[in-house]
Amino acid sequence: MTEIALFPLSSVLMPRARMPLQIFEQRYLDLVARCMRENAGFGVVWLKQGSEVSGGSLDVPNISDVGTYASIVDWDQLPNGLLGITIEGRQRFAVESVWREADGLIKAEVSLDVPPESTPLPDHYSGLAEVLESLLWHPQVKRLGLSVDLKDAWTVAYLLGQLLPLDESIKHGLLNLDSLEQLLEELDTLLRELSGEAPG
Repeated sequence: MTEIALFPLSSVLMPRARMPLQIFEQRYLDLVARCMRENAGFGVVWLKQGSEVSGGSLDVPNISDVGTYASIVDWDQLPNGLLGITIEGRQRFAVESVWREADGLIKAEVSLDVPPESTPLPDHYSGLAEVLESLLWHPQVKRLGLSVDLKDAWTVAYLLGQLLPLDESIKHGLLNLDSLEQLLEELDTLLRELSGEAPG
């Protein structure tokens, strides 16, 4: 079991994916400063209901029980004066217990997954890599500076899960899947639905 700080978001973060964030609440400014000083990370969990801003509430928000441990890979001051950071998902974790500190920061005891080893993408899922490759040319995606191995099945699956225009509840379902084959199959089905093709 590992104790980590949590950052509840209305978006799901997949392992190996990147996400830009604006930081303005003091508790998160302190968290980011501590993470950068100690070369540490924090947990990103999907906020099922409610606001990302606590408004001073000491209640624990309605968060998912599976999240992604993330590290800060870039930071900058944004034109609006706020701190901007880019985070990268490292590995999944399961939330065992959660509480809110006096300063409003949410912490949890979690069980960290061992990151999966590189696995060749099966030939019959090569279409997934082609879709991902096309998405990587989008200007907003290019700005993330992703390093992508299109031959690795886990990388293709997680990045597609992050970048496809899917409801966050669907992305959370993908994050919950333990089986690589099941994850690839589900993504293949979702892509067919998005393109208007009939399943099968």
